[in-house]
Amino acid sequence: MTNGSTFPPRRRFGGTLVVVLAALLAACAAGWLIWRSASGHGGDKPPKALPAASPASPDGRPGTDGAHGEDGTPGDGGADRTDGGDGTDGDRDGKGDQAGPGGRAGARLQGKVVLLDPGHNPHNRDHTREIARQVDVGNARKECDTTGTSTNDGYAEASFTLDVARRARTLLQAEGAKVVFTQDGDRPYGPCVDERARAGNEAKADAAVSVHADGAGDGNRGFHVILPARVTAGAADTSTIVGPSRQLGERLAGRFVAATGSAPANYLGGGTGLVVRSDLGGLNLSSIPKVFLECGNMRDPKDAAQLTDPQWREKAARGIAEGITGFLTR
Repeated sequence: MTNGSTFPPRRRFGGTLVVVLAALLAACAAGWLIWRSASGHGGDKPPKALPAASPASPDGRPGTDGAHGEDGTPGDGGADRTDGGDGTDGDRDGKGDQAGPGGRAGARLQGKVVLLDPGHNPHNRDHTREIARQVDVGNARKECDTTGTSTNDGYAEASFTLDVARRARTLLQAEGAKVVFTQDGDRPYGPCVDERARAGNEAKADAAVSVHADGAGDGNRGFHVILPARVTAGAADTSTIVGPSRQLGERLAGRFVAATGSAPANYLGGGTGLVVRSDLGGLNLSSIPKVFLECGNMRDPKDAAQLTDPQWREKAARGIAEGITGFLTR
């Protein structure tokens, strides 16, 4: 209303309120600055950062530094998940191995017994009559042993198998395994194939690998693993070892690819690197998981160049040791 009002002018009251509020804000600001200075949170010291979260391990679990597993051994990071030669994971179970031979010396294979069977014998050529005698392999009779093959330049398979087996032995022993040899160049000939099988049985080995190299024609390249067929005849009964021997062979094939860069054989096995046979006494008479490994073809110049190379043989030995380790720690 404009006529006859006696209220004081609003402008004077509003000005007083603004002055009071300004004073209160100034006092609050001063108090806050005093508290901040006293508590040590000055503006030149950023707050302490929170600890960084550990990166996840390859399987999604919390890791440590991204390069090692929870137990401090090297994690696989997907790097050891190699192709077994048939388009599948060389590990087959999809788990991978936390550490290969040499990763943690004396730890992974403690209490395990491994039989290594270096094929043939460097002295067999001097005892052709002895190695020609027939022995029973369950479903047939075969020669006690043979001289083996060689490269075109004369490098003997028996020399190759001994060298690779000895290198693999060193790696397996570093992991704590007890390694048994069927022969170490210390016999005049042999042993015969039935005795080779018996050596692993009597040692109660957890796994056995017979090391060989093939003698196929020029142009046939690559490695292959020979698995035991199911044989139940005479003294042979492989019914209990067919399954675990295949698992050993698959692990071995996958690791051999990774260690050597070699491809599965292009002349048998359908590109899988795996072949099943029922005519080998060393497999037929075995009561423990056992396979043969033909590391390459000595009669092919390109394969022969690898087989005669000491550095490549070290890789082959590592592939064998890692394959066995993967099988025994699966």
